[in-house]
Amino acid sequence: MKKTPTVLRATLCATALLIATAGHAQDAYDPMRPAANPLAPAAGATPEPETPEAEPDPELGNLPAGPGAEETYYQCVACHSTAIIRQQRLSDERWDYLWTWMIEDQGMVEPDEETKELILTYLKTHFSSER
Repeated sequence: MKKTPTVLRATLCATALLIATAGHAQDAYDPMRPAANPLAPAAGATPEPETPEAEPDPELGNLPAGPGAEETYYQCVACHSTAIIRQQRLSDERWDYLWTWMIEDQGMVEPDEETKELILTYLKTHFSSER
């Protein structure tokens, strides 16, 4: 008969411990909690854009209008949508790396040097983390 209160106390303590631990764990990690973008520039360090926002061109998958937009569209949509391009904010170095990766590892057809420079300049101008 005396075991019941001991078992009951132990159960209550274990339950309280679980609740306290669960509450702490929830405070420590919440995957749905808004978080700072690690790719965004530091607060107060946001540079002024060098070029004004270009209007999206619906005929070119809503890529910003400008020199190189058409070449970029036709080069890139052979493998993926323009949505993938539009969501990027990469450094110039990363755009160069991705270009090489797409050529060497993914089998992208490399255009002539002039078109390559036009496309990379377009990508770095409109989808850069540095501008």
